[in-house]
Amino acid sequence: MKKIEAFIQPEQFESVKKELFAAHVFKMTVSQVRGCGQQKGYTESFRGQIVEINLLPKTKLEIAVNEDFVQPTIDAIIKGARTGNIGDGKIFVTDLVQCIRVRTGETGHDAIG
Repeated sequence: MKKIEAFIQPEQFESVKKELFAAHVFKMTVSQVRGCGQQKGYTESFRGQIVEINLLPKTKLEIAVNEDFVQPTIDAIIKGARTGNIGDGKIFVTDLVQCIRVRTGETGHDAIG
């Protein structure tokens, strides 16, 4: 079992979701977050002052998958999110030690579905 966390551009979310659905990955948690990476933000003028904007809006996806779905999930995210520009995002894959379905008490692979 793995947990996949992806940080992508908000405007790419619908494209990523479409690719995930095509890969038969339907379960996910989505959050709107702020952060910066290699693009380091930008500056703009606000009421005559130069303001540095370095925390940009991002969309965070959290997806728990069984081993068979790890690579298809990663491939779908990359296919949907890639524009070729700095700031396309990052994907982190970590081991998921335990998963428990609250409703039934199922654990492990069965709980992920």
